[in-house]
Order: sequence, then C-alpha cells, then structure tokens
Amino acid sequence: MTDAKAPTLERVKSLVSQLNDYSYAYHVKDEPKVPDAEYDRLYKELQSIELKYSQWIQADSPTQRVGEKPDSGFSNVEHTVAMLSLDNAFDNDSMMDFNDRVKKLLNESSDIEFCCEPKLDGLAISLRYENGLLVRGVTRGDGLSGEDITSNIRTIHTVPLKLRTTTPPPVVEVRGEIYMPKEGFERLNEQAKEKGEKLFVNPRNAAAGSLRQLDPKITASRPLVLCAYSIGFSEGWTQPESHYDGLIQLGEWGFKINENMEKVTGIQGCLSYYETLSQARPELTYDIDGIVYKVDSIAKQEQLGFIARAPRWAIARKFPAQEEMTQIKGIDFQVGRTGAITPVARLEPVFVGGVTVSNATLHNKDEIARLGVRVHDWVVIRRAGDVIPQIVQVVLEKRPDGAAAVEYPDSCPVCGSHTEQVEGEAVIRCAGGLVCNAQLKESLKHFVSRKAMDIDGLGDKLIEQLVDNKLVKTPADIYRLHEKEARLLDLERMGDKSVDKLLTSIETSKNTLFNRFIYALGIREVGEATAKALTQHYKTLEALTHADAESLVQVPDVGPIVAKHVRCFFENEQNITVVNELVEQGISWETLKEAVDESEQPLLGKTYVVTGTLSEFTRDEIKDKLQQLGAKVSGSVSSKTDCLVAGEKAGSKLAKALSLQVPVLNEQEVIAFLKELGAIS
Repeated sequence: MTDAKAPTLERVKSLVSQLNDYSYAYHVKDEPKVPDAEYDRLYKELQSIELKYSQWIQADSPTQRVGEKPDSGFSNVEHTVAMLSLDNAFDNDSMMDFNDRVKKLLNESSDIEFCCEPKLDGLAISLRYENGLLVRGVTRGDGLSGEDITSNIRTIHTVPLKLRTTTPPPVVEVRGEIYMPKEGFERLNEQAKEKGEKLFVNPRNAAAGSLRQLDPKITASRPLVLCAYSIGFSEGWTQPESHYDGLIQLGEWGFKINENMEKVTGIQGCLSYYETLSQARPELTYDIDGIVYKVDSIAKQEQLGFIARAPRWAIARKFPAQEEMTQIKGIDFQVGRTGAITPVARLEPVFVGGVTVSNATLHNKDEIARLGVRVHDWVVIRRAGDVIPQIVQVVLEKRPDGAAAVEYPDSCPVCGSHTEQVEGEAVIRCAGGLVCNAQLKESLKHFVSRKAMDIDGLGDKLIEQLVDNKLVKTPADIYRLHEKEARLLDLERMGDKSVDKLLTSIETSKNTLFNRFIYALGIREVGEATAKALTQHYKTLEALTHADAESLVQVPDVGPIVAKHVRCFFENEQNITVVNELVEQGISWETLKEAVDESEQPLLGKTYVVTGTLSEFTRDEIKDKLQQLGAKVSGSVSSKTDCLVAGEKAGSKLAKALSLQVPVLNEQEVIAFLKELGAIS
C-alpha cells in the first residue's frame, strides 16, 4: 500500500535509496531483491511525489535517468586525461616480447604481476563524478576529446547516478565500456525485423547507434550495459596501489566489473589466461575481441610511462578477426531433411574467427531480399565463436558491374520434384519426400545421430554410400543391413571388422528411450525437448500416433503449429509404415529404465547448468540423467540456478556461479550424486 501520510523529503530520500539499491541488485549483481511489481509501485510513489514537490528531486533519483532531447547535436568535451589506445599482440611471441620489454624497463628479474581482463567489443566512455554524483559522460572520440552524451548515459541502469559510498572522492573519472549483450542484440533485431526496419550488423554497431541517439528515450529502450575497467583520474583522493584493487573499488561503488578479470603472475599466467578465456568465449553472454593485460602495480605503471599514444604497461592480445570481407563466387542450393531448399553462397576462401570459410548459408528468399545480395557481390562474413559463418552485410561500394540477381529454382535441384511454399513461411521446399535422395540422406543422418538412435560408426559418408548404392531407402532399412553383409563389404573403407562393428552398433541401438525414438523420426519442429514432452504426456506410441490436434496443444512446449506437424506426420501412410517397420525390427523402449515417475523425481523444480569438459560422461549424457530425475537444465547461470556442474575449463559460467554463491559440483561429485539417486548404476 502507498504511504497514506503526507509526503516528506525524508520519504523521497528513502525511496531513492531503496529503488537505487533494488536497481543495483537487479542490473549489476543479477540478484533481484523484490518482484518487478513492488519496484514499479515504489517508483510510481516517488514519481507522484516529485510531480508535486519538484524541489525535492534528488540528483540520483531513478526518475531522472531519462531527460529531454538536447537542443542540437552533441557538444565536444576535452578529456582531463587522454583516453589512449593500446598496442596489439596477435600471438604468444609478441606477448613474450611485451613481457621482456616491461621487465627490462623496470630492471626486474622476477615475474611481473598482471591484471587480465576480457576486451569487450563495445564503446569506451569516461564518466565524471563530483562528490559522488554523475555530472558528465563522454565518448572516447579521438582519445583527446569526445562527445558529451550525458543525457543518454544516464538512461543506462548499470551506470550509477550516485556512487555507493558515504565518502566519495571530490572528483573521479571512471573509464568503462558500453556494450550490448548478445541476447539483447538478438531481441533488438527481432523487434526491428517485425517493424520492417533495418537490422544492426553486430552488437557493437547496435551499441554505438544506441548511444548516439539524439532522443534519450530511444537510448533508454535499448539493452545497453556499462562495464567499468579503470579509474582514469581523481582529485583529493588516494587511488588503490594496484589496478586490480581499483577494479574492486569500482565494484564497491556500484559499478559492474567483469567477472572474468584475474590477477596473474608472469608471462605463463598471461598465456594460460588466454587459453582459458578462448575456451570460455563462445559461452560468454557478450562479444569480446581479445584480452587486455595491464601491469598491476600503479607505481610500476607510472615508472613505465607512455610511448606515442599508448601506455608501455598495457597491451591488447587480439583474437582472430570475427568479421572479414570476401567475394561471392556463386550460389548453390542445398536440400535438407524436411525438404527446405537453402541457398548457400560459395565464397572466395577467407580466414575469419580462427578458421578458413568458403561457404555461408543465405537461409531463404527473404534473407536474400533483406541483404540485397547478388552473385559476385563483396560481402562481410561474421563468425563468432562456434557459430556458423553468416553474411551480415553487402559492401555496395564494391559491387561489380554485372552482379546478377539470385534466381531461385522452380524445381528441386536434386530430384527435380516440384517445389512448394506454405503461406506465411519464408522457406521453399521440395515436395519429393524420401523419393528425393537429398532429403533421404539428411533424414538418415538425423535418425542415427547421437541424440537420436545413436548408431556409432554410421557416419555421413557411409550414409551417402548406402543411399547411392540403394542399400537403404528408409530408416527401417538400416535394421535390415545384416541381410546385406556381403554388399557392405564392397563399400569404401568397409572391411570385416568395420562391418561387424557397424552391425553390432545397429543391434545395440534397438534398446532406446521413447523420446529418442520420436526425436529420431525427424518430425518438423519436434526437437529434443518437445519429443520428451510428447512422450511423457502420451506414454505409448499408439496414444501419440492417434492424438488429435486439440489434445496435442495441451502438451507443454507444443503449440498449434507443432501440433499440426505431428498430426501431418502420423496421418501420412508412408510414415506410419516406416514407424511400424522400425518396431517390427525390434526397436523397443519398454526394456530400458526410462525417466523416473513424476512422483519420484527428486530434482523436480530444480535448475541445473552443465559446463566445461567432462571425461567419464559427455555433457549431454549428464544433462539427460538430470532431466530424467526431473531437473530443468539451463544454458546460463543466474541467481535462480540451483547447481552448476563444472568440468575442466569451465570458464565464465563457473566464475558467475561462484560470484552468485551457486553450489558447484565437479564431475566426480555429480557422478556420485547421480549414483545415489539411482540414475547411474
């Protein structure tokens, strides 16, 4: 309930303090203290008081984050201390050279302590605080001066409007990076797509565009985050003696600091940190393009000084470029297991993201139209982490004369069947079904995959041979291969031992789980989670095959579209024939110990995250065991995570779990735990 008493200045100050505390817990610590509704209630109370008593508005009031538009563009402001660039290192040798230079200049023979931090791919800014209050936010600009974007900076919830201390420095300038998390970037582009607006190329461009909006309300609507990385200048206050301690101080003042920062000793510590972060990079929730190494001692930094426009005491180790420019040589069309005809750009090979890329999918006609891509165009290729390379931009300035528009085929490029497009879908499909060799091959690859029937030894190349030699025409034919042993021996790289091993693996796969079998069938839109939901709901194959659309939409994770695909699959006589043949060949799930009954699921309601490298089991196997016991398995750590299972090289998820005090189990501990619960014998 709203306070019925007459509003007072003390109440305003109390509300400001309370709301800022809740905002800090939510945006910086990722530990919400109250429900959103409670925050909104207090915010509205404060807002209503401020409307009546404007003289009571506090400088750090959360209502003051979004101000009015500036009269014109951004003014230019000189930096008190220049925001310098860093020299770059691209390999271990250049890192060792840097270390040798530092030791020589310091006349040190012992190892130097370095502070290591991920190099965020965002925009550097400087924030000036006077007596604890934010007075100005300036972009890096040319390093000597930048644009005053204070009105926009104030809208970012991870930027403290007031330092969380009763004894702030009279003046302090904090340096940091504004970035857009991957999830926020994807959400922003989805919204832009729905509105028919131009999409952002990458999170960095999105962050830059968001910060330079003349209307702060637009900036406020964008998912921007500030991560502080140094104290650039101060007056009337003694800075900590080490850079690392300075970061800790920034955290205590209410800034978000990187959870992956680390203090190491010597060059080997630096190289080891590089390897660890490289492994963790694909799982990070934000883009990084390298690592920044700084001599940790502030006294030694001062002793080392600067050269030109870069400090001698710091260096940026860059990761292999994630974006490069190359030319499209041609566009081919591939056919997937559901008949989707996908355009694939054949590229002039280019090294990007640590690998040589020569192909990139263009997805569908809509994507080709959105990009405006033509054959022989120059394009920007992006490959982040383990993500499939994608074309993100056409370089129109380099478009050659005669660049041809992309022509979609009228018939299947593999089997010649007619193509069809369902209304409302961007995908064009081959109508040939399993008559189309391309669909058959891809369907079989899915059927035998590790998360489906898990037939070891039946790889892509062997499937190609089996189909091309007409040994397999449906998934059920796999279980008849023992009748064609002599013909198997005629195939490439198939000797007696290989054939025996393959046939044994096929026989072993007959004992499976109901959900794996349904997933293996390759029903459109039915992934692992949906297959599990369907089988837990219907229990038997007969019940599932006869389920109507009305019943199917009652299943968790199943909507009208998925229900339609499931019904279409089981109404198809050819599909039912294949399913029956598979069962006749001896595929069974009743003989296996399936998921524990719901009433006996000890981990029901618990959320687990599995990360790192495991030796005795794969991560998927551990996830399966946890899910069988009722646990939900998530891909990211938050304050709602109940437990993290951490293997070797766990990286950022382990660091976040420790910072949130989430319980952590190593591989041996989780195996013992699962044995105790009967999930592992």
